[in-house]
Amino acid sequence: YLKQLFSTKRPHQTCKGSAAKSPSKVKTSPKKAPEEHGDHGRPFIKTSSLFRNNPEIPDVLSPAVNQVKEKVFTSNTFEELNLHPHLVRTNLNIKKTIPVLMSGKDAVVRSQTGSGKTLAYGIPVVQFLQAMQPKVKRSDGPLAVVIVPTRELALQSFQMFQKLLKPFTWIVPGVLMGGEKRKAEKARLRKGINVLISTPGRLVDHIKNTLSIAFSAVRWLILDEADRTLDLGFEKDLTVILNALNVTGLARQNVLLSATLTEGLSRLASISMKEPVTIHVSEGSEETVEACPQAAPQALSDSYVVPERLQQHVVVVPSKLHLVCLAAFILAKCKFEQRQKLIVFISSCEAVEFLLTLFTAVLCVKPSTASTKHTSTSLNFYRLHGNMRQEERTEVFQEFSQCKTGILLCTDVAARGLDLPQVTWIVQYNPPVSAAEYVHRVGRTARIGAQGSSLLFLTPSETAFVDVLANHNISLSEMKMEDILATLMKDERFKGRGKWDSKQRSATAFEQEVRERATVLQTDFENYVHANNESLQTAKSALQSFLRAYTTYPSSLKHIFHIRSLHLGHAAKSFGLRDAPQGLGSSITTNPANSKDSKKGKDKAKRYCKFSEVGQ
Repeated sequence: YLKQLFSTKRPHQTCKGSAAKSPSKVKTSPKKAPEEHGDHGRPFIKTSSLFRNNPEIPDVLSPAVNQVKEKVFTSNTFEELNLHPHLVRTNLNIKKTIPVLMSGKDAVVRSQTGSGKTLAYGIPVVQFLQAMQPKVKRSDGPLAVVIVPTRELALQSFQMFQKLLKPFTWIVPGVLMGGEKRKAEKARLRKGINVLISTPGRLVDHIKNTLSIAFSAVRWLILDEADRTLDLGFEKDLTVILNALNVTGLARQNVLLSATLTEGLSRLASISMKEPVTIHVSEGSEETVEACPQAAPQALSDSYVVPERLQQHVVVVPSKLHLVCLAAFILAKCKFEQRQKLIVFISSCEAVEFLLTLFTAVLCVKPSTASTKHTSTSLNFYRLHGNMRQEERTEVFQEFSQCKTGILLCTDVAARGLDLPQVTWIVQYNPPVSAAEYVHRVGRTARIGAQGSSLLFLTPSETAFVDVLANHNISLSEMKMEDILATLMKDERFKGRGKWDSKQRSATAFEQEVRERATVLQTDFENYVHANNESLQTAKSALQSFLRAYTTYPSSLKHIFHIRSLHLGHAAKSFGLRDAPQGLGSSITTNPANSKDSKKGKDKAKRYCKFSEVGQ
């Protein structure tokens, strides 16, 4: 352990999209003057070493894979499908899905995330509705029902239909989702909604409590991101919705869409669809395959498709260095580069809030000296998770969509279906719970032919996850932790003890200075966390939520992600804590999600956690 490490005493300021409060100032030791250390005014602070007692970092060898590619667009034109001229101008190319849906068949669609699945069903629905005779009236009620798992995706799908229906003013779209006032939604339902987009829980609420909602005229049922809807525990709600739709007995076209196909989707298809066509648009496969729905997912789920222009990276970082490594990466991309837009996936709502406050207080502080050797830009932090009010979530979603550069700290509530423009990097600070979830996360960048990059953080004990991804034809290139930390050499705020001379050519001296600066940054984080009881408790709560999330990995991945493989003291370091809080182990083992004698309690806890992510 080092005895003499220092931190900077500086004012705190907030970044855009945050409301962090400044902690009380760190008290300095009166026993030793700063001049004795050549520390440029840094107070004497005792902290543990970041670079001692860490597990050895193994070399990551990603097996060679043949990446599955998808031909997103066919050579057909809209004119060949006899579509309305307004829809022809909406897009110049056509998805392979559209001809099948235009033929009136039920379909299970598997296509890579970001390839335009929403448009693939939106165009056939609008074409069908605008051609109906007699002409559609608002009083006809819902003619198409679209079910999506999250509020943000519901809002995005609603906005897409608004654009498609702009020429057809007599067709009215509407959205129902948690967080909105039920009274206002009931009023809209009474007036009439022809294309109804909703989250499952909210629609079930209205089915049970709103007399004016009727499904007697429904001709389309779309289940977008259907696998995610099932993962979030909405299977019973979907059953209620299907029963309400089936009462009418009218012929209805059903469509299930997802980037991955699962056994749960197979069961759902068997009860909701009649002789569905399975559509898989990977190169080398048939465009459409007539198949039993139970067989389709098993045949297609081994290899996942990621965007072709996505560059995928992995970095192996010991737990103690996770926090400073993430901070250095954010500084590298958003402070010292231009027009970079990052999404950072984190495992819990509490950890998102903690990191937002911490990074705002420490990373956003301007240098005290006017002279800077490197051009830099301000950092704009945003947050998105299921515990936020709906108004906040909508505001953040819109602000981040419109900004040119920024960092969105979020949970998996943003992993599915959302189209956030010009995102350049996806950072998975906490690993996903499955290869399928990995695909959905990285799908927020490199959308529809654009370039993008992703970075997966793993600890030395988690590197076997690279092989799991390789089994699904996903290959990662290694990025070295030392190269990321070297960014701190551009930021004079974290300068070490003043002995570094840029003219020196010694690699050893450079490495030592990088370590000094990483330690200074970690000390700044720890000083902020320990400045007052409120920030300390926030850090402890974030750590506990991280550990609870770590216990939820499926049994098939427990050999990689097991709570017993974590060093609690090192994990605490990644939350700015100098020691692991007392009683931490018991607080995790008593979590109902880990109770061995109550599977019901585990399912209930899992369902509660997921509901908190999306709401109804």
